[in-house]
Amino acid sequence: MKALIGTVVDGDGVRKNSAVVIDGPAIRDVVPVERLGEYGVDEVYGGKGYLILPGFVNAHTHVAMAKFRGLGEDVPIERWLNDVIWPAELEWTREEIRRWALLGMAEALSNGSTVINDHYFFAEEIAKAAGELGIRAFVGQTIMDAVEFPIAEPEEGFRFYKRWEKMGELVTPTLAPHATNTVSLELMSEIGEFARERGALIHVHLSQSKGEVLEVKRRYGLSPVEYLQKAGVLGDGLIGVHGIYLDGSEVLLYSKSGATLVHCSLSMAKLEGRMAPIVELFENGTNIALGNDSPNPVGLMDMFTEMRFAGVLNKVWKKRTDVASAREVFRWATLGGAKALGLKAGLIKPGYLADVILLNARKPQFLPGENPYSHIVYSARGSDVELVMVNGEPVYKNGILLKLGKTLEELWEEVRLSLL
Repeated sequence: MKALIGTVVDGDGVRKNSAVVIDGPAIRDVVPVERLGEYGVDEVYGGKGYLILPGFVNAHTHVAMAKFRGLGEDVPIERWLNDVIWPAELEWTREEIRRWALLGMAEALSNGSTVINDHYFFAEEIAKAAGELGIRAFVGQTIMDAVEFPIAEPEEGFRFYKRWEKMGELVTPTLAPHATNTVSLELMSEIGEFARERGALIHVHLSQSKGEVLEVKRRYGLSPVEYLQKAGVLGDGLIGVHGIYLDGSEVLLYSKSGATLVHCSLSMAKLEGRMAPIVELFENGTNIALGNDSPNPVGLMDMFTEMRFAGVLNKVWKKRTDVASAREVFRWATLGGAKALGLKAGLIKPGYLADVILLNARKPQFLPGENPYSHIVYSARGSDVELVMVNGEPVYKNGILLKLGKTLEELWEEVRLSLL
């Protein structure tokens, strides 16, 4: 058995001077540190001045887009996508995807994400890279049929799901239709039928640009949420992403459905200059999760940064300071994502998955320490993460990717040399 010692912080509260006892893939107990001797623990991490958190659930990612970091800056989303990203994506090879996905996942893992929910091309290679790294990964092969895009051929999305349905404990396949304007209503309905038969999650971009909303309206006379409802996919197995143009009626319809909305505040602020109606969705009962989106346009895979922007930008957008509190945002980054993916994770309590991170809080920004939620959301950064455990096993420690057997610098050098 293993144990982490420090101050436990999760969405349910704060417990100082605690020991988290881990037995196999799950948390066995959380006890005062004085009681640790009652357990047969042979590995102990942390100590005074450390914070023990649930690992972040990075609920929407495109990890391989690390290759495009810095491209297409300061342009609207449709120019960014059509003129910069899609042409670059058509040049992908399987080898490149695997290399850059590994780099993007390693960045996310080292910054405290124990789970990613990835939506991209050549999903097979991304799934294999996740296995090499030891991160918990939900992976979907991007599907389109309303746009000619050879690497998004619909049948491959179904084939990938079938191949990986029972492949391993840490990698779970999903269905990944690209967006409401790039997938026909007929194909989306087929995806819904397949999902119901297999118990699959559906992960889709939703209302991420004005052009998307107008195109769905032109084709079907429907809003994007109405389109999802008509296709039979709007429900608790749906993970919608962005939602920045949802109107009031869509907010109510979406909230009643049981679907999750993944908030990627930084990417949408940068690409579209807007925020989703997250406050309204949340107040109406929608499950909210957070995601980094991708290294382009966000710049980095760090959920601390995402939490900070989610907290601040929602206050600016609503012109209110009493929304998106630090504790709420922290819950979105942990429990919200876990709920969306059907994981018993996101809390530090017995029986929950031992997907946990250890922060070295023996630094100036963590004092006086009276409000840990504020310090985590507004003061912490990914470099404060000292240890990451997934399924009860250490997979990252002090710059070393333990399962891969490489440091972050060694992985960086390998990828850098591939650019020469």
